[in-house]
Amino acid sequence: MKKIYVIRGKKVMLDSDLAELYEVENKRLKESVRRNMDRFPEDFMFILSIEEYQYFQKNISKKGRGQHSKYAPFAFTEYGVLMLASILNSNRAVQINIQIVRVFTKMREMLMENKDIRQQLERIQDELTNQDEKIILIFEYINQLEHDKQLVFDNQNRQKIGFKQHND
Repeated sequence: MKKIYVIRGKKVMLDSDLAELYEVENKRLKESVRRNMDRFPEDFMFILSIEEYQYFQKNISKKGRGQHSKYAPFAFTEYGVLMLASILNSNRAVQINIQIVRVFTKMREMLMENKDIRQQLERIQDELTNQDEKIILIFEYINQLEHDKQLVFDNQNRQKIGFKQHND
């Protein structure tokens, strides 16, 4: 899972990581892909732009890895990884491919679980927001009642003006 990155909003694995897993040279892996480019549409594999590659080297790649190629890496989606195993055509590629597919599937399941939890939290937040609004409304009613009660009290205790009759 540590070798799966999110680039361009897609979960991908880089050619160098796949070459290491499949125990082939990265150069040979890229050669195989270039010979079979028709099997790798944009949703299966893409080449990182110069900006993406530079960002990746600075912020994501492990320090001291010693893999500073002058060529931008290939990024393979889950489908691209499946296709890659079919063109490499070795027992190791098939076994590793099965493990990679399981990891992608596990990640998808985890994301779905997180999505359910997030939806529940959003529902609770909406309910709390509604409760806050209701509590504010109750306090406004209480303040209005206190104000009305104070007006009645003030009217009862005020000094009456006008003609006063003394009964002696």
